[in-house]
Amino acid sequence: MADPPPPPQVNRAPLISGLPATNALAGAGYRFAPTASDADGDTLTFSILNKPAWASFSTSTGELSGTPRATDVGTTADIAIRVTDGTATVSLPTFSLSVLLSGNGTALLSWTPPTQNSDGSTLTDLGGYWIFHSTDAGSLVRFQRLTDPAARSYTATGLAPGRHFFAVAAYATSGAESALSSIGQKDIP
Repeated sequence: MADPPPPPQVNRAPLISGLPATNALAGAGYRFAPTASDADGDTLTFSILNKPAWASFSTSTGELSGTPRATDVGTTADIAIRVTDGTATVSLPTFSLSVLLSGNGTALLSWTPPTQNSDGSTLTDLGGYWIFHSTDAGSLVRFQRLTDPAARSYTATGLAPGRHFFAVAAYATSGAESALSSIGQKDIP
């Protein structure tokens, strides 16, 4: 009598790790490559969700790289790098990547936290603030997210010479967002 065939091997999911830098400087190269392995020796393939427009991505190594320009200043949120062995897929925690202007200038922003919703009711679920920035007052983009509702100031760093415009918007834990504050500006010599 023949021995029964061995039971099929259960696929083990691949592993992925790494901690990407969450800021990139305009004009400087950015590179992040996760570490991944598969206990079964399966071939791994990488994918990405919400890739920054200025970056390239390798499906064979998982490397996210590129050199952003000053026109790329802003934040790409919810970036997810994933790896699959053809059966199971795992992902790094999602992250945001902010492109900052390179330079030595700084700008201190300060504000008074809101206490009321736009309908006049008491604000009870303040989640934090979005800082908006641009070198053109007519095209402010999300620059930095602050998750501390008690924050009353923020220092923008690495600013290149020129005129910089800033505004702040509060957001609630429910996802609602206020209108932008009045626009402030600072000239960096």
